[in-house]
Amino acid sequence: MTGIRTKRSLGREFRWLWAAYAVSAVGTWLAFDAFPLIAVLVLDVGPAEVSALAAIGPAVGAAVAVPLGPWVEFRRKRPVMIAMDLVRCAALLTVPAAYVLDLLTFPQLLLVSVVVAAADITFTAASGAYLKALVPPGDLLVANGRFEATTWTTTMLGPPLGGAAIGLFGPVLTVLANAISFLLSAVGIRAIGGGTDPRPARAEAPARAEAPAQTEAPAQTEAASRLRPGDLLDGWRHILGSPALRPLFLNTVLVNGLIMATAPLLMVLMVGELGFSPWQYGLAFAVPCAGGLIGSRLSRRLVARYGSHRVLLTAGALRACWSLGLAFVHPGVSGLVLVMAVELGLITCAGVFNPVSATYRLNETPPDRVARTLSAWSATVKLTIAALTALWGLLAAATGPRLAIALAGLLLLATPLLLPRRQPTRPAPDNAPTTA
Repeated sequence: MTGIRTKRSLGREFRWLWAAYAVSAVGTWLAFDAFPLIAVLVLDVGPAEVSALAAIGPAVGAAVAVPLGPWVEFRRKRPVMIAMDLVRCAALLTVPAAYVLDLLTFPQLLLVSVVVAAADITFTAASGAYLKALVPPGDLLVANGRFEATTWTTTMLGPPLGGAAIGLFGPVLTVLANAISFLLSAVGIRAIGGGTDPRPARAEAPARAEAPAQTEAPAQTEAASRLRPGDLLDGWRHILGSPALRPLFLNTVLVNGLIMATAPLLMVLMVGELGFSPWQYGLAFAVPCAGGLIGSRLSRRLVARYGSHRVLLTAGALRACWSLGLAFVHPGVSGLVLVMAVELGLITCAGVFNPVSATYRLNETPPDRVARTLSAWSATVKLTIAALTALWGLLAAATGPRLAIALAGLLLLATPLLLPRRQPTRPAPDNAPTTA
């Protein structure tokens, strides 16, 4: 099939965007678990506060980000991305500053986590819309594949390096490094230049024939940037009203929620009950991230050979088949190998699925709805993860972590039924296979 080009440059602008994403991803994973460690080691709080920090911060941040989606939609995306990088940088810098002044408190950590979560979602919404405008439709899968490969590379390398840095210098320094990474990301995005980021306008806004051209543009710009009451829910309306996006949305929300809900339970099971050391637990999840690199590179070749819809269904079904195996983890080397094998299979399938899914979502969303759609999508995923994490925590308290992990694995086996069964109705441009 034609249309998917895997070996060509996507241009200077994309390289700057990719570099900005890479540097911020490195910072994020270097500071992985820094906030819980600061809460425990510096503020001496208990498990309830640590759980609240993990759940409440992202959940409230997602709720705060909901009205920002429509606001982003009708503004140039590049300044929004720069602003969100600077917001995250400034918020994170307050932590080492307060630490040095001996003023750091748990409510401050919670507030910073809320601000960072809201800025994350807003940045994601703006960057998705910007990517769709920046990259030709036939190259979207290539671009998303590169982002996916970067994600898994930083996921594989960041936590071990961050753990070493925390051991040498303490968790506060990794928060400082994360803040600097967002500053560098803002510099990279600014280097792209503004020529690829025209001011959007509402498609339904009628032109006034009697008005002179030079006075019409400011009026239309002002109308385009003014939020309307219905804008807040437009992202969900588009998702739930689309036969192509609705099943993918429900599948993604449930799969991500069920997988992430069992992550703390698996740590309790492995480290608390089975006697694995923390470094063994970290190794069990760092090494399989290589599967994400493999999957992201395979995705382009598989789509070129089999078509995106078939790859989406197959990879989406396969990624749901692995998590049940985690319920059978046992002590010793063989138990560690079991976890690594399960995670390798899961992450490899996710590495194939994620860029195809991201491209599918962009191609199925009109340009004037991308930011609202991505904002609604990300907020729902984060809220669902928070809710299911809390629910599975209660379930594990009643039944034990192993049974709770097994139940999540069984439920995941049913999620492929929610994948889109029909070919997308929106044709892919430039004779490209449907990579939406």
